[in-house]
Amino acid sequence: MPSSAWPRTSWCHNPLRHDPAPMSTINTFMSFAICLLVFSNLIAPASASFFQLPFFNNPNPSIGENTTAMSVQKYSLPPLPYPYDALEPAISKQIMELHHSTHHATYVTNLNAALAKYSSAITSCDVPDQIQLQSAIRFNGGGHINHSLFWENLAPQNSSDTKLATAAPSLSAKITETFGGEKQFREKFTAALLGIQGSGWGWLVKVEGATKEPRLAIVTTKDQDPIVGPGEVPVFGVDLWEHAYYLQYLNGKAAYIENIWTVINWKTAEERFKGSRSDAFKVLKASL
Repeated sequence: MPSSAWPRTSWCHNPLRHDPAPMSTINTFMSFAICLLVFSNLIAPASASFFQLPFFNNPNPSIGENTTAMSVQKYSLPPLPYPYDALEPAISKQIMELHHSTHHATYVTNLNAALAKYSSAITSCDVPDQIQLQSAIRFNGGGHINHSLFWENLAPQNSSDTKLATAAPSLSAKITETFGGEKQFREKFTAALLGIQGSGWGWLVKVEGATKEPRLAIVTTKDQDPIVGPGEVPVFGVDLWEHAYYLQYLNGKAAYIENIWTVINWKTAEERFKGSRSDAFKVLKASL
């Protein structure tokens, strides 16, 4: 972009200099500084976590003998912990098969492609490409995170894991303390889900503070934005994209939400509630 297209910048007056620094000089200096910073990261010891997604650390990247190149591990589609028809009648086999083998698989494919391009952009000091790729990494990486968590927090309706009181006693007590009881919690969570405009997700989140006792919060996110903020542990999530229910429920979003309560895996929710953020995301590390 020509320097004339950039917004004007006020410069402090210098009695020895009457003309502002040319924008091309500034851009050159900034590019050099950024590349120098990137290069210093590339030659850091192999134990350093130099390559990170904007929202999730890429575990244990490997470095070859050439320290100016970067090897990026690939994510794979995690298998479902149950057959495609296991969640019927709440969620049909057709939806589960399409949702997992097509939609989730596409997020994984696109994430791997974006990470490979991002790695190349870093090693070549291509800052514009690094910036341009951020949205693709966030969207597809978020899709991989969200779906990996989603599959694990569902279970067949006849499983004992779908009974909140017995499968998740600690979480059940916290829900009662926070919302007044299971019924009141479901009503508030359902209202939050129905309030999502367009595509998104609804989550029960454990929020950990440095000094305070962890609390529960109902959180909705847009598109594929994941729950990865500081101190946030996703306990369970519900997919409100149309591909999660439309083939079976058409525009009956409320009926889909009502029925999905029958297949929530409260045992997994209890483990996430009692565990750490790393425990919740262990399924992602397993997909490497």
